[in-house]
Amino acid sequence: MKKGLVALIAILAFLAMTVAVYADPLSDAYAGKYKGTTVTMDGPFTDNDAVKFNESVKAFEDATGINIQYEGSKEFEASISIRINGGNPPDIVDFPQPGLLANFAKAGKVIDLSKVLDMKKVRANYVQSWIDMGTMPGPKGSVMAGIWARVNVKGIVWYNKKAFDAAGYKVPTTWNELIALQNQIKKDGDTPWAIGIESGAATGWTATDWTEQLMLRTTSLQNYDKWVAGTLKFNSPEVRKAIQTWSDIWFGDGNVYGGRKAIATTSFGDAPKVLFDNPPKAWFNDQGNFVTTFFPNGLQPGVDYDFFQLPAISAKYGAPVEVGGDIYAMFNDRPEVRAVMQFFTSAESLKTWVQSGGALAPQRDAQLDWYTNPVDRRLGELLKNAAAVRFDASDLMPGQVGAGSFWKEMTAYVSGSHTLDQALINIDASWPK
Repeated sequence: MKKGLVALIAILAFLAMTVAVYADPLSDAYAGKYKGTTVTMDGPFTDNDAVKFNESVKAFEDATGINIQYEGSKEFEASISIRINGGNPPDIVDFPQPGLLANFAKAGKVIDLSKVLDMKKVRANYVQSWIDMGTMPGPKGSVMAGIWARVNVKGIVWYNKKAFDAAGYKVPTTWNELIALQNQIKKDGDTPWAIGIESGAATGWTATDWTEQLMLRTTSLQNYDKWVAGTLKFNSPEVRKAIQTWSDIWFGDGNVYGGRKAIATTSFGDAPKVLFDNPPKAWFNDQGNFVTTFFPNGLQPGVDYDFFQLPAISAKYGAPVEVGGDIYAMFNDRPEVRAVMQFFTSAESLKTWVQSGGALAPQRDAQLDWYTNPVDRRLGELLKNAAAVRFDASDLMPGQVGAGSFWKEMTAYVSGSHTLDQALINIDASWPK
């Protein structure tokens, strides 16, 4: 009888522990159960971004009594590696480049979020592509290493709306229409494109972005993922086709302001400014949504400038959305940390940042009326309705490739000092063995 009672007590104790593990920590947080606790967080947000982040979590902190202690660093990559490898990680880390997070996931240093978050809610609030991009190899199989927060959209073509409308041009919705409009602009005596890839030590990244955008439009998502992983070589028909597609635009006679020779020496931030000369010296600039900060002062979004997504080339591959952004990972498992991570899976965690400008929310529960101008609202809608999303490939690749040979060799190719054959062979040779 006593043995049976002991066994029953043991079972009840186990069930109590199980309930505790799988309870809803976010609801408990709002009920005040973790009031007075602190969750530490490191990341790259400094200056104005740090202010906006702290504002975005203030309502949560006030409602729960949890203090999210954020520490931003301009030397984030070096400092966070020291902390994690030294066995003293913060509770949560914001990674702007998922490749670095992947290293820690492979080493078994991150908490598998699929074991600690309400995944039913997570899956309901993110397009599957976001889940896929947050899932990384661990030491014993795949783990959900992170959840996505603030993002920006790439593959966006900006134009001078007033001049565009006055000229009677129509926004292209297919690749053929884009090329036809490009040719019409040349026929009208103007230059279609403003392109620059100069960016100091990072010169060449604009060319990598174009390669990524064209990979997403000329081959499968599976091939894109293989390319990122290094199993699809740069010197492959798929990557060659993507580069050749943008090369036909960049190197075509009369297509780019200043011609091919000016591309490598024109700053990516200066390139779009000629769109707003009177009359425009060029008509299009392909760049992420952050480029609007480089536009001349006083321009009104939706009135003076607008955008369209770089069109699909074929119905088979469509036009997946390329993004950059921040992925949050968890390194210490406590109830209050789980609650904060669950909070970050909701768009509410980005609401004030979205409202103040400079952020797009990847979560499905983001409200379009949070965006304060029509351009940001359409960008948010594009992101929210995307059928497929992929992260910037160069940011996912090993550093010596993504932020090294890929940038360098594309610059050499554009400037004419290397052929495409030489560039692709050199990039493949740089991939870590």
